[in-house]
Amino acid sequence: MSVRLDEGDERYSGLGDETVLAQLRAGDESAFLWLVDRYAPAMHKIARAYVRDDATAEDVVQEAWLGVLRGLAAFEGRSSLRGWIFTIVVNRAKTRGVREARSVPFSALARDESERDDPSVAADRFAGPGEEWPRHWRAEPESWGDRPEERLMRRELRERIDAAIDALPPAQRTVVLLRDIAGQPTAEVCNVLELSETNARVLLHRARAKIRRSLDPYLTGGSAV
Repeated sequence: MSVRLDEGDERYSGLGDETVLAQLRAGDESAFLWLVDRYAPAMHKIARAYVRDDATAEDVVQEAWLGVLRGLAAFEGRSSLRGWIFTIVVNRAKTRGVREARSVPFSALARDESERDDPSVAADRFAGPGEEWPRHWRAEPESWGDRPEERLMRRELRERIDAAIDALPPAQRTVVLLRDIAGQPTAEVCNVLELSETNARVLLHRARAKIRRSLDPYLTGGSAV
């Protein structure tokens, strides 16, 4: 459902919610297409955490966009525009998942993952009790901050990041998509997913650690540990 826009439509990225909302209410089609281009991929991934296949997730996303259009006039701005959009897709996905008898409450998923989860980083990457700096990294993880921009933006890396996110358990995947990909504040993520702040932070920490572990071999030229 993602739509590629002309470069000129990027003007919306510098506008606040009130201005974009006014454009949408005025019937500005390019503003709506900009929203679709910006949020539809993450919406699809979020929906996929609740439903059985990609086709159903695509249906959920389309239903969510219809909900956005129908709800524009009533939206009161109590949350950010993107928070409202993601709340709609989560609610649509939950409804579809329950209808398909596949879904459980998201809060239950979060509790299960908090109680049973494999270590995000292999224990042998840290010094043991008899070593000079026990529980510290044997070798500090290599910083990605000094990587040439063209490498970080390479299509191959983006694909690896997508694959790492897709491999996460559903609750971790949804939290990292909302917090790191969509850029929602933690409070809004908690509100959308009905999570406590503690659960959200635990899920986010584990998701980030797993993604980094998955990408380390590619970025450092080493092997997975």
